[in-house]
Amino acid sequence: MSVAIPTLHTQRLILRAPQTDDFATYHDFFADAEASGFYGGPLNPAAAWRKLAIDLGHWALRGYGMWSLINRDGARMVGSCGIVWPEGWPRHELTWWITPDARRRGFAEEGSRAAIAWAYSAGGFAQVETHMNDANDAARHLAEKLGGVVIARATFPDGIARNVYRLPAQG
Repeated sequence: MSVAIPTLHTQRLILRAPQTDDFATYHDFFADAEASGFYGGPLNPAAAWRKLAIDLGHWALRGYGMWSLINRDGARMVGSCGIVWPEGWPRHELTWWITPDARRRGFAEEGSRAAIAWAYSAGGFAQVETHMNDANDAARHLAEKLGGVVIARATFPDGIARNVYRLPAQG
């Protein structure tokens, strides 16, 4: 099965399908233990490659997934954002990661707002959710900034209990 991955545009970002050329950014981000700690890292190059392949393949398997976030100013990848539902997990999740040099510039918020808007309008989602490790203060703050409301507390297959946030449609 193949699916056409939509390209989204925001004021400063292009959200496009993951590509082979994105591997250098995946490699650098996931090799950095501090940057990727909440995202399963650090990862060796082969595991970072598999993460890129998973992000691309998720679209074909689920009809939605992660976009590469491309900064329009420099046409370089600054992170990734989208909605995933890994096999075995109880719920879908809006998730994102931003390269360390692009953090604190609003890219996670801008990409997340575009992904949420797509999910409600074109993706067929009745509800968009996110969840994160309790220690991930930056992710929690972003969920709240996006209007997220805690709707559940659940223990996930990795043994970590997390708050689940419902994210409203973005205007």
